[in-house]
Amino acid sequence: MENKKEMRKWLEDFNLNHPLVIAGPCSAETEDQVLKIAHELKDSKVSVFRAGIWKPRTRPGGFEGIGEIGLKWLQKAKAETGLLMGTEVATAAHCKLALEYDIDVLWVGARTTANPFAVQEIADTLKGTDKIVLVKNPVNPDLALWLGGVERLHMAGIEKLGVIHRGFSTYEKTKYRNIPEWQIAIELQNKFPDLPLIIDPSHITGDRKMIFEVTQEALDLNYDGMIIETHIDPDNAWSDAAQQVTPDTLKQIIKDLTIRKTDDTTDEYSQKMTKLRANIDVLDANLLELLGKRMKVADEIGQVKKDANVAILQNNRWNEILGKMILEGEKKGLTEEFVLRMFKAIHQESIGHQEKIFNA
Repeated sequence: MENKKEMRKWLEDFNLNHPLVIAGPCSAETEDQVLKIAHELKDSKVSVFRAGIWKPRTRPGGFEGIGEIGLKWLQKAKAETGLLMGTEVATAAHCKLALEYDIDVLWVGARTTANPFAVQEIADTLKGTDKIVLVKNPVNPDLALWLGGVERLHMAGIEKLGVIHRGFSTYEKTKYRNIPEWQIAIELQNKFPDLPLIIDPSHITGDRKMIFEVTQEALDLNYDGMIIETHIDPDNAWSDAAQQVTPDTLKQIIKDLTIRKTDDTTDEYSQKMTKLRANIDVLDANLLELLGKRMKVADEIGQVKKDANVAILQNNRWNEILGKMILEGEKKGLTEEFVLRMFKAIHQESIGHQEKIFNA
């Protein structure tokens, strides 16, 4: 699959002067709920109404979706409001029903994206469709797997494709429900700059209070749109209550968002950026020089450990370094999350160097 300008055509056909907005409840619960939310969003900047019909839950026993009857409610909501309708599909059966009820936008969920067999089944069922099909990132941080899902659909002759960034699962406790791992989405943008990229702040944050912050960060990174879970009574939603907002809150979020230009061609801007980027280049070169020197010291430490028959991993020393660096990082305006990720990477590289010494 190659990047082509035509990838953006379906998005451009909306003729929007703002990012694409997809909104609606996590789950379709009742006909009345679906219609009320749809009518609340009808005269806003929302272009696509979303509602989960089938809900893959992490553990059994929870609400797993209303099923086919919900598609009838979406049909009625479309007829009454004119909004396009969208839902998640995970199996061939879901796809067939969604097509039968003329759902406009389909997306492949994170759990499904992680399973190439399931994605291929969906691609085979949707072969040649003119529906918009979006692919959420897999639950694990794997860009190749994410792009692989898109490629399978592309090979099935589906032209209206896009991706949704909903964050990645982690065993670590962070402020996010699913950590953004922004660099993965940025790398995807670099490879396919014309493939529409949509942020899902609801699933990244798991907390309605953080939705504006994450959405703004995505728009600052040139994302093309947002998919935000919206409910008339979020606190009593049947699924994912904490991450849903009211229609009025959604409208305020959209109003408060700042849309950035992709570039500025003025001489003043160019001169300032050239100077600052030159400084960054020098600092990056210095960083690599320092890291190289650090690894040489790690090699010497590895040799000393080998000579004394001492294990490579020294947990007490590692925890001591980590605690100290987190405190030092805070003084320099660096987040704990960034410091942890950076020093874990450095530590892993150091272990690799010492393993080579041990195995030499």
